[in-house]
Amino acid sequence: MEQFLPLIMQLIAGAVGGNAVGAAAKNVSLGGLGNTLAGAVGGGALGQLLPMILPMLAGAGAGGNMDIGAIAGNLVGGGVGGAVLTALIGFIKNKMAAK
Repeated sequence: MEQFLPLIMQLIAGAVGGNAVGAAAKNVSLGGLGNTLAGAVGGGALGQLLPMILPMLAGAGAGGNMDIGAIAGNLVGGGVGGAVLTALIGFIKNKMAAK
């Protein structure tokens, strides 16, 4: 079960990031549920890719416990990924609706 903890943190951080962007930029908001879902997907995706790009955020410290760098990487990657994907989907949705 412990192996799923980084993914859970990324999904939650992504949902928070998606809702933050939706609240800050009303023109790209997808609504509460849409912001949460898009944010969670974006958070999970970037949260999984970020440790591959920045290996210092990759993982387990001594004894298999997550260190502070791994936790920060999961939260930052998840939050940023959620915010970016929510804003991108909101922008595309608005452009398609304008036509």
